Amino acid sequence: MLIRLLFVALAVLTFVGPLPARADATSEVKQLFEEDWEFSLKENPTFASFQGDRRYDANLSTVSESDERRRAQKDSEFLERLRKIDRSALSPEDQLNYDLFELEKTNQLAEFEFRAYLMPITNRSGFHVSFPQLPDRLRFRTVSDYENFIARLDGFKPYTEAHIELMQIGIRDGYVLPKIVLVGVEGSIEPHIVKNPRESLLYKPFEDFPKNFSEQERERLAMEGRRAIAESVVPSYREFLAFITKDYVPSARDEIGASALPNGREFYRHRVKRFTTLDKTPAEIHEIGYAEVKRIRAEMQEVIEEVEFKGTFPEFVEFLRTDERFYVDDPEQLMKEVAVVLKRMDGELPGLFGRLPRMSYGIKTVPDYIAPKTTTAYYSRPAGDGSRAGYYFVNTYNLPSRPLYEIEALSLHEAVPGHHLQIALQQELEDVPNFRRFSGFTAFVEGWALYSERLGLEVGFYEDPYSNFGRLTYEMWRACRLVVDTGLHYMGWTRQQAIDFMAANTALTVHNITTEVDRY
Repeated sequence: MLIRLLFVALAVLTFVGPLPARADATSEVKQLFEEDWEFSLKENPTFASFQGDRRYDANLSTVSESDERRRAQKDSEFLERLRKIDRSALSPEDQLNYDLFELEKTNQLAEFEFRAYLMPITNRSGFHVSFPQLPDRLRFRTVSDYENFIARLDGFKPYTEAHIELMQIGIRDGYVLPKIVLVGVEGSIEPHIVKNPRESLLYKPFEDFPKNFSEQERERLAMEGRRAIAESVVPSYREFLAFITKDYVPSARDEIGASALPNGREFYRHRVKRFTTLDKTPAEIHEIGYAEVKRIRAEMQEVIEEVEFKGTFPEFVEFLRTDERFYVDDPEQLMKEVAVVLKRMDGELPGLFGRLPRMSYGIKTVPDYIAPKTTTAYYSRPAGDGSRAGYYFVNTYNLPSRPLYEIEALSLHEAVPGHHLQIALQQELEDVPNFRRFSGFTAFVEGWALYSERLGLEVGFYEDPYSNFGRLTYEMWRACRLVVDTGLHYMGWTRQQAIDFMAANTALTVHNITTEVDRY
């Protein structure tokens, strides 16, 4: 009888499953996530605007070393509060949220300790590059929208000066970019030093007011916009250009690897763990890259044999880089080729996925002022409130470096079923904290997009063997990254060594290889 009762009791426990989450632990962790989210919006006003939160539309982030310390202190406090919450008392879903929040905060605090904030720009990004893109990423529907934008234009002067001060500390303490990647950096600054404010990219909102604005309001706002551009924006870009050319470039380092930074090798080991989410050393990642290069090279050889090319692998790659059939001479034609691929994939998506994002996406060309230093394409996420679509930016600069055989793989990666589908769906989730809706782990984001390239095989893409070779060369590109990035930053590789390795193993054009290596 006793044995039978014990059996019944165990059966009941098995039937009801795990004990419910404790209410106080659940409320504590949700309150913590919400406070952290509110803090992040206040500290990143433009990010808040992009997500549809209008409370900070007139502000820009504060930039200084003391601000970085203050934010790190807050992150440390959030992390300490998290670790006081009984994780075992949470539901499985909140345990996952707990773990991801802990990982994110741990990474952010490590970045602070390594003082990565002292290098706030790269050869293709930074405040000076993102600021002129605001007109395309903000809402302009009310008079207040315009007045807030003008306040941000006026705020660009102290914003620029604060970045210069931060970079001066970087010069003093040895946190500077490699000199080689700064060649031509003026090209991303000079276009914004205009004689007539109407020529500025930032004047775009003042050329197309909502129809319900009175003529008086239009004239007032346009005049204020021109004043702010002339008095704040243009002088700031002029000051930044002088700082970059006279102070920063001469102080930049000759060494190209992160190992040359203070505590650089430890910093790079942290970076490897952060972006791969694996407990792997740079040397191990390096070897994984070599193994992948070997595997993909064998598949590429099969395609070369399929097209009956009589020659070596380097000769085939040179053929792809130079034969006119693979290139167009009109930017509009390149965009049409991209659009055809994506429209075709749009029709296949319901057969691949049970759920698709509500948010649409569009296609745009990469802005002229950053195109020469920018990679082949990139994706810009939609607004969190649904007021702006996601965009796939295609680089039409230097058309002889944009082969048609890459378009299928590139477009499936950057738009659908790649970045747009994943990120738009992520932002539309309703059952996860905001920090998970609007952040992400590169290992998954880029991993998903690489997987998406391969999905094209399942729905009839890459029927042209040259296009399939393009898919493989993109997969090879990612494998080469593992070798090249660790080579540059940990193994003592030279820039030319990295360029030569990628040129020998991919069909990417030399221009694309060079911009990619400099990006790394």
